[in-house]
Amino acid sequence: MDFAEARRFMVDCQLRPNRIEDPRIVTALRDLPRERFAPPALAARAYADADLPLPGGRAMMQPMVLAKLVQLAGLRRGERALVVAAGTGFGAALMAAIGGSVTAVEADPALLAMARAALPAAVPAGAVTLIEGDPALGHAAGAPYDVIMVEGGVAAVPRALEDQLAEGGRLVAISLQGGPPGRALLARRAGGTVSTTREFDAHAPVLPGFAAAPAFAF
Repeated sequence: MDFAEARRFMVDCQLRPNRIEDPRIVTALRDLPRERFAPPALAARAYADADLPLPGGRAMMQPMVLAKLVQLAGLRRGERALVVAAGTGFGAALMAAIGGSVTAVEADPALLAMARAALPAAVPAGAVTLIEGDPALGHAAGAPYDVIMVEGGVAAVPRALEDQLAEGGRLVAISLQGGPPGRALLARRAGGTVSTTREFDAHAPVLPGFAAAPAFAF
C-alpha cells in the first residue's frame, strides 16, 4: 500500500472539507506515519475515515475528529501540552509535530509499548515524554500545562485535569454525556476559574475511568 498517497487522500478528502485550516496540522498529518501507530494487521486501515480498533477494547480516534480537537486547543509553538489516554501515541505525536512540548499519559502497558516503538520514527527524540499512569489523574508532577487533550470520549472531565491547567490554558475533550451525538468541549482557565463551552458535534471512543460523578441522593 502507498501510505504517502493514503495520507494525501486523507488530507484532501477528510480534513480540508471539514475546515481544518491550521497549516501546521495539515502538514503534520500529511507527513506523520499514522500506520506505524496502528496494530500491524490494521495498518492498511490507518487512514480510513473511522475510529481504528486497538488492543484492550480501545481505539485510535478518527483522523478528522482528532485534527479538529487539536485545532480547537490552539496549541502555540513552545507551549507545554499534556495528552491523557494517549493510546499508541499518535495524538501526542501530532501535538509535538506542530510545536508542542508533550507529556503523554497512558495506563495500558501494551499501548505504551506500541507508542514507544512508533514515536522515534515520527518525532524528534525527547519531543514526547511517555508516562505510565492513570489518565484521569493527569500528571501533576509536570503541571501546569498550556494545553490538555483527553484523547477519547468521556462522561465527565475530572477536576484533577482542570487543576493542572496553567492560567490561560485550554483543555479539550469529547463529551459523551447525554448520549449521541457527542460534543467537543473547550475549557479555559482565566482568573483562576475554569469555564467550559460546547463546540462542534463529534464522536470518539469511550474511555474507561472517566465516568460522571454520582448524583447526590437523600
